[in-house]
Formats: sequence, structure tokens, C-alpha cells
Amino acid sequence: MNDLRRPLVAKREPEVALANAPSVKHVRITVAHAGQRIDNFLIRELKGVPKTHVYRILRSGEVRVNGGRVKAETKLVEGDEIRIPPVRVAETPTHLQLTSDFPHEIIFEDDHLIAINKPSGVAVHGGSGISFGVIEQLRMARPKAALLELVHRLDRETSGVLFIAKTRAALVGMHDTLREKSGDKRYLAAVKGEWVNDRQHVKAPLAKFTQADGERRVKVDKDEGQFAHTIFNLIERRPMISLVEAELMTGRTHQIRVHCAHLGFPIAGDPKYGDLAWNKTLKSEGLTRMFLHAKSFEFEHPISGEVLKVEAPLSKELATFWYGSAAE
Repeated sequence: MNDLRRPLVAKREPEVALANAPSVKHVRITVAHAGQRIDNFLIRELKGVPKTHVYRILRSGEVRVNGGRVKAETKLVEGDEIRIPPVRVAETPTHLQLTSDFPHEIIFEDDHLIAINKPSGVAVHGGSGISFGVIEQLRMARPKAALLELVHRLDRETSGVLFIAKTRAALVGMHDTLREKSGDKRYLAAVKGEWVNDRQHVKAPLAKFTQADGERRVKVDKDEGQFAHTIFNLIERRPMISLVEAELMTGRTHQIRVHCAHLGFPIAGDPKYGDLAWNKTLKSEGLTRMFLHAKSFEFEHPISGEVLKVEAPLSKELATFWYGSAAE
């Protein structure tokens, strides 16, 4: 009798040794995540797992929703039960690890939304060779948050107002605001040259393309480009340089940067569409980044209906470069 039991005891020993190994997870979807695509949910849930692996386990059927296979674009419903297979997360080098301290200035927050003043040089999310961005930093700092999702994006080189949703209702509502163009987004840009018109509408269609070296760019293309509309207001004109305010009527990739370059007024410090020789001169004068800043976003709050205007102050570098001091 005892001999028959020995193999059973022997089999239990490795199970104890592997107690910390990944195991199947079953997650019940709450109202906070209802309406989200399954691939986006998994990418957030499986922090540190490459996106390619997330899509692989979806295609293979290892991920199940209510016991059935699903496609990446499947939208989740409150009450859905998700089976997530065991997934090992690769260790991140110490110098790339996120910390529990959120390093960026929060300029607005309520129960539904957060707005930060994003610094130049910081990506809004990880990917394309970038280990992590603002959204990953915030999620690490607030691990108990039910939902944290980007409402919109800013170029890595652009600073200023960036909104993050804390609830699904706020995310959907803000997306409606952006899609319907009912919000008012304004940027400050210093450009090369003496801007002529006090107020100027620019409607130049934009198309994405890839250069021979693989870098993605945007250009004005009347035949294949998408409609893009920017309104520029002159703030101050100086010899060989001007400060303008840009109102975004559409939200195309690199829209302000390409429209400025197209007009012959490239943005100061722009590494993609700017005047590279002029940029070197600007560096010697104290401008080491692109002078494009998302200064304000005025909108109707998606939950309360209150009209809000959230503003982000200029960084010390931009304020000092243009005004001669850190204060605007």
C-alpha cells in the first residue's frame, strides 16, 4: 500500500517547486473594461509581454472568452470571463525598469480624467524601440487603477497637454469630442521667418510615406493625402523668427509640423521637417528641442457636461528661449 503511494508523493514535489511559475488566469470583465478590444485588454493585462506574443496566443486559441475562441478585434462585454494562458514575462534590465513614482506634472485630475504636462523627448507609450512611455509609467505608479488609457497622442518631441482616461465612459466621451471636433486644441510654435498674416487657414492634404531608410514621414499630397486643416494665429513677429498659435481643426499625424514646413516656416528645432542648419544655430542659443507645445485643450467634460479649459505652462527652456526668463 505504501509503495503504491510513493509515486504520488514524488509527483507533488515538483509542483511545490514550480509554485511561482505562470499559471492559467481567469479574469471577469467589469464595466470599466466593457467595450474594449480583447487585444488591447491583453496588452495592458500582460505588462512586459511583447505584442507579437499577445497576438500569437490569440491566433492559436489559447485565449478564450466564455470558453470560445475570439479574434483580436473582438470587443469585451461586462461579465465576460477571459481565460489567459500561462505567459512568462522577460526580465527588464534595471536601467529600463519602471518605478512607482510618476515623474511628470499632473495639471488636472478628477474621477474620470487626468491631464499631464508631457515633457519633450518622452513618448506617450512604448513601442518601436522605446521600452515604455507616459501611459506605462502611470500604470506602474497606480497599479490599483481599474483603467488608464490614452485619450489622444502627442509626438515624442512635442510637449504639453496630454489626457488620460480613468473610466471607459470618459474615454468614449473624449473620443467622441475629438472625432466630432467639438473641442478646442491649441499649440504654440516658434517658426523660422517673419510670419505674414495675423490669422491664416491652411488646408493642405497629408499623406504618410516611408523613406528609403525605413523612417516614416508625412508630406503634403493633393492626390493621395487626407484632408487636414490648421488655423494659425500670429502671436509675435521678430526678425527671422515668429511665434504662432495653431488651432487643430483635424488631427493628422505631424499636421502642424508639415503645414509649417509646407508654408516655408519650419518649426524651430524640428528634427524631421525643420531647417537642420538653422537648428544647429538655435542650439548655440539655448534651444535644444523642438519648439512645439500643446498649450491648451478646451472641451465639454464627457460626464459632467462642464466646459473646462486645461492649460500647460511652457517648459523653462522654451520660456527662457522666447521670453528671456522662465516665466511667460
